[in-house]
Amino acid sequence: MTFTDTRPKRSLGQNFLQDQGTARKIVAALEVTPGAFVLEIGPGRGALTRWLARTQGKVFALEKDAHLARSVKSLWPEVAMIVADAMDFFWERLIGPWNLIGNLPYNVASPVIWDVVARTPQLAQAVFMVQKEVGDRLAAAPGSQAYGALSVWVQSHVLVKRLFVVGPQVFRPRPKVDSAVVRFTPLPRKEPRPDGPALRRLLNTCFQQRRKQLKTILRPLWSDSLADFLYDQNLRPESRPEELSPQQFQTLADMLSASW
Repeated sequence: MTFTDTRPKRSLGQNFLQDQGTARKIVAALEVTPGAFVLEIGPGRGALTRWLARTQGKVFALEKDAHLARSVKSLWPEVAMIVADAMDFFWERLIGPWNLIGNLPYNVASPVIWDVVARTPQLAQAVFMVQKEVGDRLAAAPGSQAYGALSVWVQSHVLVKRLFVVGPQVFRPRPKVDSAVVRFTPLPRKEPRPDGPALRRLLNTCFQQRRKQLKTILRPLWSDSLADFLYDQNLRPESRPEELSPQQFQTLADMLSASW
């Protein structure tokens, strides 16, 4: 079975990677060790799968498109295929250290990454190719224009490093924008993981009104302890959400969790 009859589906945001040099470079960035568990998200026509199958890892692939899944399996039978949608996948089932990789469709990259970093129990590392704009947001520092809810959420769980930019010429069909390859390394867990529901709600509340001041956004929850916290952090009631670091958001979420 080949991929000659598998046309990209716009509904799935499919842009197939064609350049093998780029594919090999992405897989090399994952640094798969012998026996390591690897899950590829959305193998498509197998550009990354080809090189993953040559590693000494135990490779699995998660593919929503059943036809593509059959084609990948026929060419690389050693790869264990999971026919499922990454948007609905139970990441909690990945018990043990897992390495994740994928050329993520532009239209689902952000929500998939949001779930992966928070819900994968023992994420070892991840390497993803995403739209460059998303890559900028993932790695953005406080105070920058790209910094937002996605930046804070992801950086509350992993260290983000943008590795390199990929031009549209390596894809079929060609996207109209550049892509970026990013690597995630879990943060050391010296402290409990962030309070997910509280942090999520705080981020949604703040960044839906990112041009407003904190004293306005958080007016229903305002208290002397909140004002004192901002003062201790060299922030002001007039500060705006993009001025807070991920750690400051986590602490603030813990403070407000009982008041939501």
